[in-house]
Amino acid sequence: MPVEHAPAKVNLALHVLGRRADGYHELHSLCVFTELGDTLRAEPAGADRLTVGGPFGADLPTGRSNLIVRALEKFRTRFPGALPEGVAIHLDKHLPVAAGLGGGSADAAAALRLLLGLSRAEIAPAALFDLAATLGADVPMCLASRACEISGIGEIVRPLALFPPIHLVLANPGEALGTADVFRTLETRDNPPMPPIGDGFDRAAALSLWLADTRNDLEAPARALVPAIGTLIAQLAASPGCALARMSGSGATVFGLFGSAAAAHQAAQDLRRAVPGAWVAATPVVV
Repeated sequence: MPVEHAPAKVNLALHVLGRRADGYHELHSLCVFTELGDTLRAEPAGADRLTVGGPFGADLPTGRSNLIVRALEKFRTRFPGALPEGVAIHLDKHLPVAAGLGGGSADAAAALRLLLGLSRAEIAPAALFDLAATLGADVPMCLASRACEISGIGEIVRPLALFPPIHLVLANPGEALGTADVFRTLETRDNPPMPPIGDGFDRAAALSLWLADTRNDLEAPARALVPAIGTLIAQLAASPGCALARMSGSGATVFGLFGSAAAAHQAAQDLRRAVPGAWVAATPVVV
């Protein structure tokens, strides 16, 4: 049975540049993907179906509100006759739901890669990218799942040629936080973009220096809505070896950036003891 990994997406920096007439926001972001993520499997079947398991499987619907189901429907519509009569997809959900880690988008992108493998038709990468964009702004970047510079509303993806091996500690307080609520609370919507990135970064030290001049414009409004975010950031920032602690995306997951696996795993252990109700994981970044 074909298997696809759906890596978590982490916004190391996220600048909100302005609000468009259609209500969407122009963004400028540096995104990375982690070895930690969900797992999808697919095989031909008598009818299309989605089953869900894993630690967070009970938190997910399996109907049309699930992006995997919509990805399958749109694939059939866009490429008629390309797939078997039915496709059975199973998702092992290891990432918390609605945690600001792009889990739903990553799952949809992994489903598209699985369907591409099952397809009887030749499908160009650009056609799959265009289909991904109809599922949500984050899905195109999740197709490649590698370090990239993001602009527009998230649909303009520029993969970076250079990116160093780094380790992250991810932590989520377990409190619900809606993206719309965070944007609604954002006071300043017209902010300057990130500094130039170029081809990327050849060393972790260069990445840390660059990140010092960046921010997450959604962190302040998110912390006002969920104060536990600030607690997790402070705990991570105080961890030995932590180069940066910040919120990812619209929250409520935060990350700490470390140069070694040992330092990241120790920080994760310490954080679990300090905040026992939080979800905490240490993971390398995909390079």
